[in-house]
Amino acid sequence: MPTVNANATILVTGSNGFLGTWVVDTLLKRGYSVRAAVRTEARGQHLLKMFESYGHKLQIFPVGDIAADGAFDEAVKAVEGIIHTAATVGANLEAMEATTIIDEAVQGNIGILKSALKNGTSLKRVVITSSCGARTGYSSVPKHVDEHSWNDAAVAEAERLGKGASSLAKYTASKTLAEKAAWEWYENHKTFFSWDLASFNPPWIFGPMLHEVQDIEDINASNKQLYNAVVKGVLYSYGVPGITPLNTPSHAWIDVRDVAELHVRGLENPAAADQKTLIMSGKFVWQDAMDAVNSISPTPWPSHKEPWAKGEVGEKIYNLIWDVEKEKRIFGLKFRTIEETVKDFFADLERRGWS
Repeated sequence: MPTVNANATILVTGSNGFLGTWVVDTLLKRGYSVRAAVRTEARGQHLLKMFESYGHKLQIFPVGDIAADGAFDEAVKAVEGIIHTAATVGANLEAMEATTIIDEAVQGNIGILKSALKNGTSLKRVVITSSCGARTGYSSVPKHVDEHSWNDAAVAEAERLGKGASSLAKYTASKTLAEKAAWEWYENHKTFFSWDLASFNPPWIFGPMLHEVQDIEDINASNKQLYNAVVKGVLYSYGVPGITPLNTPSHAWIDVRDVAELHVRGLENPAAADQKTLIMSGKFVWQDAMDAVNSISPTPWPSHKEPWAKGEVGEKIYNLIWDVEKEKRIFGLKFRTIEETVKDFFADLERRGWS
């Protein structure tokens, strides 16, 4: 299937978010024009200011509620590629019904595909951001995970407990069912268009921030968990008792800049067509981040005078065994190290004048 041309116009949804802003940055540096979909005109002003040197290469495109029917009908016109990072995940998952979260996530994916079917006459590829949470949840025993795995346990919990399900189960169930729905819709309709689909499943995403953040308490969720772990020694635990930095989250991690780069390569590489790809820098427990930041000298955040969390000494436990052969075969990206990522994240906090 054909891939996008150099200097093509690319639609980026969620363009003012943590990942989306880095995708915009990567595309503009690569020479593309970017149509940045945002909920309102006001939410695009930070992008215009940050990337003002690119002039007309960046266009802000308000789309309103992305879960609404036809939200992207106009946005998809005359673009060759779409990178769909947007997700309709509420700020207070604990108080929301599981069905509401899931329905909005599914509609977010299906809605943009329907708009592409209707008006994407120039379109060549759609790249969707999913999550490793769509593949699996926490595991206390060794578990193999690949592109054929689905987080059915989260879906079952969300269906069984509804509003009472954990926030994590609601979120990962929504990512699972939204990705499944996108691929099912694509397979059922692909005879009606010439563009193709690709998806990426990143794990915990960390790194410096380009999107608008006013206060350290408002940084994106994954970076906030990193901050809490290495600055305060407070761990995100999946609600599992007996956790330590040596055994949780027993998952994987990736730098946000590497995620953005892979999304753009997903538009450019013919071999990415019709592929679901797990992407990650490596396996991860919180002790890895603690060890990394304690190994960096001089400190990347000199304004913060308190010592970093040390964690514990002992064997690290990584229960999830990820099959990343596809990423290596198709893209072969040289990923940043955990030391590079935590250094750049905390240096970002220093640049912002936070202590």
